[in-house]
Amino acid sequence: MALKITLKPHEKFILGGAVIANGDAKSTFVLENDVPILREKDIMTLKSADTPCKKIYFAIQLMYVDGKNLAEHHKTYWDLVKDVAQAAPSTRPLLQEISNDILNDRYYQALKQTRKLIDYEQEVVNRVRNSARRL
Repeated sequence: MALKITLKPHEKFILGGAVIANGDAKSTFVLENDVPILREKDIMTLKSADTPCKKIYFAIQLMYVDGKNLAEHHKTYWDLVKDVAQAAPSTRPLLQEISNDILNDRYYQALKQTRKLIDYEQEVVNRVRNSARRL
């Protein structure tokens, strides 16, 4: 089944491993085969991967678009998951869901679940900051 993507002017996306930048006008693409694709709003840069859970997202993103180095990205992912689960045991249910997607090669679904993990991480950080202020 074809996937239709409409891009805003100057919007970028990753198609396979290639970064594609749209020109000055709105454009529509129809992808007729199964290939990894990430819109600009879903792309995390190395610089913006500044928390443990964002680093997990970045590792999964690389698994999704860079299959040539899959073993390396998997190792990075599992190391990060171990550290996060140890530091914040309350993340384990979400990490389990994400890991199940990883083990079943459902990288895009894992990315969507990891967004929830990033949101949860931010909630925890905010709670800790608020508690510290009260002291």
